[in-house]
Formats: sequence, C-alpha cells, structure tokens
Amino acid sequence: MAFTADAALDLLRSAHAKDRLAHAYLISGPIGSGKRRLAGQLAGLVVGDAGDPLQNPDVHAIEPESKSRRILTEQIRELEHALQMRSFFGARKVGIIFDADRLQPNAANAFLKTLEEPPGQSHLLLVSAQPDQLLDTIASRCLEVPLRATAPPELTALQQRLLATLRGVSTGAEIAGAFRLAREFQECLAAAKDAIQERADADFKSEELHYKQTSDSRAWLDEREEYFKAVVEARYQAERAALVETLEQWWADVLRQQHGAAALDFPEFAADTAALAGQLSTAHLLRRNAALEQLRENLSRIGVQEQLAIECAFLKAFAA
Repeated sequence: MAFTADAALDLLRSAHAKDRLAHAYLISGPIGSGKRRLAGQLAGLVVGDAGDPLQNPDVHAIEPESKSRRILTEQIRELEHALQMRSFFGARKVGIIFDADRLQPNAANAFLKTLEEPPGQSHLLLVSAQPDQLLDTIASRCLEVPLRATAPPELTALQQRLLATLRGVSTGAEIAGAFRLAREFQECLAAAKDAIQERADADFKSEELHYKQTSDSRAWLDEREEYFKAVVEARYQAERAALVETLEQWWADVLRQQHGAAALDFPEFAADTAALAGQLSTAHLLRRNAALEQLRENLSRIGVQEQLAIECAFLKAFAA
C-alpha cells in the first residue's frame, strides 16, 4: 500500500512520539511523490529541527556526485564516520542516502555493514525511485515507506521542448525522421549541460574568491575544481536520465490510451498519444519502449559512446 507523503509523515510522527522509530527506513516512490521532502521532515523529527533539517549539523546526507553518477565507497565511509562522531547537539543523528539505488557495488557492501551494526543514537534513511535496484540484503533491513505521486511532477523547460517535438511523431516515421528526433534530443542534452556548467562555474568562482587568501589555496582550489567537474557530470547524467524517462513515459501513455487507462503522465498530450494508440499494435509499442529501456541501460555503462547509443535507440523507437 502506497501512502501520500503527508499520510506517511503522520504515521512517522506517531511512531516518533511513542519512541518507536525504526533505525533504518527506505522511502520509495515515483518522481513527484515527495520522497526528498519526507526524508527531510523525518530527519527534522529525529533531530528536533523544524527549519531546514538538511542543513542541521546532525543530519548527514549523500547522493551521487561521481562522474559515473554513482555513490562511491568513500562517500559511505565518510557518512559512517560522521555518524560515529558525537552528536553536535547531544541528541540523535541521521544519515540520508538520496538515490540509494545508485550505490556502487563496493559501496553497497560497505553500507550493508553499517546497516548490520548501526552507529548508536542514529537513524538511516534511504531514498529511491527504483528500490528494486537495491541489494535484497539492504532492502530487507529497512522498513519501507512506499509513496505515491499526488500530482504530476512539474515539467522542466527541456522536457516541455522534447514533448513538443514528440507531438509531431507519426507511426510511419522514416529513418530521417528518427534522426531528426535524435538530433533534437541531443540538442536538449547540450542545453542541459551548458546550464549545469554555468551554475557550477558560478559556484566555483564564489568559493575561489572566499578561499583565495588562504595559505594552501592552490591545493584546495585544485581539489574543488575536480569536485565541481564530478558534480557537473553527475547532474548532467541525472538530467539525461530524466529526459530518457520522458520518452519512456510518452510511449507508456500511448499504451495506456490503447487499453483505456484514465491516468496519463502527460494528459495535455492525450490527443497525440491517442492517435498513436489507434495505429500501433501493443507488441509494436512494447518493442519501442524496450528500445528506450535499453538506451537507459547503455547510457549507464562506463565508456559508452553517447551519440551512437542515442541514434541506435531512436532508430528502433521512432522509425517505422
């Protein structure tokens, strides 16, 4: 049974009032379900911070930041060390892992040991949209709080641009049309990367001005420069994954239209997906969506040629 984020918070408040909170929770749910917000609210309950719990010194959060958009063993070690330290305010501590399904295998094994022998006076929160990607040995040691989306997530400008392009998709699209869609998708990715790089450059310059006068500024700045490079790559991969998911949701809406489902991911494009639903077989639609699922998997591999992977997938997903 999936809860709304507000209903889940009420249950967690009740458990907290009775001092019956579990030591580890897995907060799962789709985009728009409020996973991150609930994790912050639960952390606030534990440490007694109703303001911005994620900025509280007793709340330690990690998420994918490496170039491979994976959570690394070093991050788990740092989290474990932070939780073993004495509480800043003399109370409990909270460790949060956002996008926990992105744990690198070695990091997952390291975290399993933390789950088996949790630091005293601490709680662990795992947040994931794909809990089935977690090790069974990790998921089984957490109390899952499954959430459901209460409203469609707000689309980014790039998602809206991509959907506007998809509106022109026809069942008889030729190879040239598939390549045109692939180019538009790659232009969306380039725009995303430029925006991410611009934000990272601004953040780096702000830190550079602050620390330029310190004695070891050169070494520190070199380290931060590498950090921001990794942040840019991680955020880019997250944006790319969101755009691939938009493509998958598009074809999923076509399937829903074909089978009379009322709820759509993109109701404003209902007329377009309904037109496709009436022209393609279910088997054909499943093959197209499978091509996008394969694209997602291929893009997660180290060393993949992004342009080639995208063009191959679009030929299968959008050419007749």
